[in-house]
Amino acid sequence: MSEDDGKVVRARSFARAGFLGNPSDGYFGKTISFSFTEFRVDLRLTESARLRFAPGEVDDATFDSPAQLVRDLRLYGYYGGIRMLKAVAKLFFEYCEEHDLQVPPVNFTAEYKINIPRLVGLSGSSAICSAMLKGLMEFYGVEIPLEEQPTLIMCAERDELGIACGLQDRVAQIYNGLTFMDFDRQLVESTGHGRYERLDPTRVPPLYIAYDPRRAEESGKAHRKVRRLFQQRDSNVVAAMSEFADIAQQGRDALVSGDFSKIPALVNANFDLRDRIFNVAEENRRMVMTARSAGASAKFAGSGGAIVGTYSDDDQYAALSAALEKIGCRTLRPKIAMKSDESAALAGAASWRSS
Repeated sequence: MSEDDGKVVRARSFARAGFLGNPSDGYFGKTISFSFTEFRVDLRLTESARLRFAPGEVDDATFDSPAQLVRDLRLYGYYGGIRMLKAVAKLFFEYCEEHDLQVPPVNFTAEYKINIPRLVGLSGSSAICSAMLKGLMEFYGVEIPLEEQPTLIMCAERDELGIACGLQDRVAQIYNGLTFMDFDRQLVESTGHGRYERLDPTRVPPLYIAYDPRRAEESGKAHRKVRRLFQQRDSNVVAAMSEFADIAQQGRDALVSGDFSKIPALVNANFDLRDRIFNVAEENRRMVMTARSAGASAKFAGSGGAIVGTYSDDDQYAALSAALEKIGCRTLRPKIAMKSDESAALAGAASWRSS
């Protein structure tokens, strides 16, 4: 069946950067995150005779050596992106059944493209999942409340696939823009979601993101020990998560009031706190310290491999980029993604084929 023979739906999700407060999102804390347009997942659902999930770039089945095979399977698992498409589809159909939402008896072929750097903390896997959920809602004409969508995506990754994750990434990719998130424990445990507030993305100091494409690392590894200690109510970890949340709250208040002068110190404090309680790899720490040596603020954008921070002017950005390039990092000035940026995914079949 060609595109002209049936329904075609396109959806898009963007990479995200955890700006302040992470990793407290998995520990009933508070965070500020933003999605940005430079990296994305494009998904297409085409009406077809049977349900089919087409392999994408993270579904490699060809390897240069046994060593590459072992490394890729350790990092990406056996099913790549297809397992994520399947998991979201399963929970979507179960959600519809549980909520008596009628789904038309139509099948689809799911295809995706991704240019988000792999496993450097920019949320490529959740971008695949969130694009799939957006596509399914559009394809079947189903509306799921906005605040519930990130939770469904998280459950697909965490419960179906065993991926250690929190709500932050999925909230950023569903809400877009710049979002303050309060994962108040009582609220999360009673409703399944946090309290999400969209902030004005034009009221931020100049931002940069840098990443090391060689630093692919499974993000759940960084959290397992700390999560265990948190569950055991270790006083240092519990206090640290409260402090992360306070950093995010202070950042939210500063952004709302326009007091940008406080933001760089909060960014730096966020990383310094993380460095005290996590086993931060020296290569990741070097990225942060290199950026700071150029006068910029710096912290992890996720769990390592990418950093985010602020800079003062073009000269400082040039110095920052040059310093990071010397250690193998790529630097960019992100454009914060808005809901309107997703509409580019609907440009038509020609753009899909040529992109």
